[in-house]
Amino acid sequence: MRNMSDTAGRGMWLLTGAAAIIWMLPLIFAVLVSFRPQAEPVSIGNIFFGSRITLDNYAAAWNIAPWGWHYVNSILFVVGVLTVQIVTVTMAGYAFARLRFAGRGLLLVLILLQLMIPTAALLAQNFATIRTLGLYDTRWALMMPYWGSAFGVLLMRQTFRGVPLEFEEAARIDGASWWQIMRSVYIPLAFPAYIAFALVSISSHWNEFLWPFIVTRTEEVRPLTVGLNKLYSTTELGALYGQLMAGTLMVIAPLVVLFMLFQRRFLESFASSGLK
Repeated sequence: MRNMSDTAGRGMWLLTGAAAIIWMLPLIFAVLVSFRPQAEPVSIGNIFFGSRITLDNYAAAWNIAPWGWHYVNSILFVVGVLTVQIVTVTMAGYAFARLRFAGRGLLLVLILLQLMIPTAALLAQNFATIRTLGLYDTRWALMMPYWGSAFGVLLMRQTFRGVPLEFEEAARIDGASWWQIMRSVYIPLAFPAYIAFALVSISSHWNEFLWPFIVTRTEEVRPLTVGLNKLYSTTELGALYGQLMAGTLMVIAPLVVLFMLFQRRFLESFASSGLK
């Protein structure tokens, strides 16, 4: 029986490893093609590297767009959205977890229905609002539609419901105000949930393309994903795949590094956040 269990365990590890390699093939392909000389046909040298390894694709991609501005805009975009989201999901999560008010269940259902609405369905309404406010082609226009998060509200509601009510009652007996209760009781205990939500928010908004493409016009405001679009029009004969892969890697590199550094904390945060 023990031998059968060991065999099954090794088989599971092999299956998992094979699935991981298959999942990484697009990334491996992008890395290899980004180092291949652009002018060489696939019949010369190795199918990926060609006759030599070169950084010319990275240099050419870097010169096509003002990547410095794009990096700054992407960082401001994700940090600005996350900062406001932390406030809104905290207050809304506490309200739905602990407060009693008329229509609470219906309001929660309406908020969660946002999870089923595609983002593209709200583009026209959001764009009209931005134009009315006079915020077109500004960083505020990038951030405003994402300041609320139905996923974040659900996550924080479930997390706050898992905090024993006796902790809050004891703090109230000691004379703590609402803000002191949040700061000393709920927020510290919900820290793993905040980490999980922050990682999801950063990764999703870092990769956002359609909305920034619509509401921005100048390069000084556009984030990385929109700047990457310029690599598709570098030649009339078609896309220069070496430059395109190099630009793609420059865009996703911060997220890959972030995940590699915090992958253990990422998984532990979701496991302990109460989200099933």
